[in-house]
Amino acid sequence: MANPQMPNHLFDLTGQTALITGASRGLGQYFARALAAAGADLILTSRRVEDLTPFLPEIEALGRKAIPLALDVRDQGSIERMAAAAEAACSQIHILVNNAGCNVRKPALDVTWDDWNLVLDTNLRGSFFVAQQMARRMVPFGYGRIINIGSVTSVFGYAGLAPYGASRGGIRQLTMSLADDWGKHGITVNCLAPGWFHTKQNTVLYENEKWVEYLKDRIPVKRPGAPQDLDGAVVFLASESSRYMTGQTLLIDGGISTGAMRATL
Repeated sequence: MANPQMPNHLFDLTGQTALITGASRGLGQYFARALAAAGADLILTSRRVEDLTPFLPEIEALGRKAIPLALDVRDQGSIERMAAAAEAACSQIHILVNNAGCNVRKPALDVTWDDWNLVLDTNLRGSFFVAQQMARRMVPFGYGRIINIGSVTSVFGYAGLAPYGASRGGIRQLTMSLADDWGKHGITVNCLAPGWFHTKQNTVLYENEKWVEYLKDRIPVKRPGAPQDLDGAVVFLASESSRYMTGQTLLIDGGISTGAMRATL
């Protein structure tokens, strides 16, 4: 007997609006493309709103709206102004992808006070206060999907990434707390945690062929992630298909978090 087909509505975002932070480049744009392809209209943010301009026609070509807004997640006033502008532009914001982030790669002995503050203020404090502003606007509707972007460093430790790992581990814990806090309001909060993906933040690593070979040897599927590998996960977490999932960290990492090592036999 043939299996029944999966209902299309479980992954259909038609009529919904998604807000993606840090959408001027990198994974933020891939998340935006995936959600737009699933039917969502978008609010896109960047520190410099003009940096979003080249990306807008691509989303509009998919038949979706794309509203650009300025946002500096290290500035409380900027977060509040963005949230008010988003609310004015769209009657309801259904989905938040908390993607804006940064990194400082240094040995732990070389990390400065300012390095620490830059990474934690951006990745952790900024994510919380953006989520808070969006949740305030989701609660009256009794519905929301919040997707915090974490990392394999949410569950794994790597040398040279102390502030970043602390921020991403904090995102995982924050996700669980907010899920418990806001579940009664119909809001799910989950963490999407990519493994090793080639982005502008880590380009210098991928220029080292020996390091890339070492990395591939540690990943069970034997390759770093391609941005499109995250499409299904972000649509899943944004849609009705994940309605009974909250407080979870979804690792999309090719299996590196299994702790796989080169076989010696």
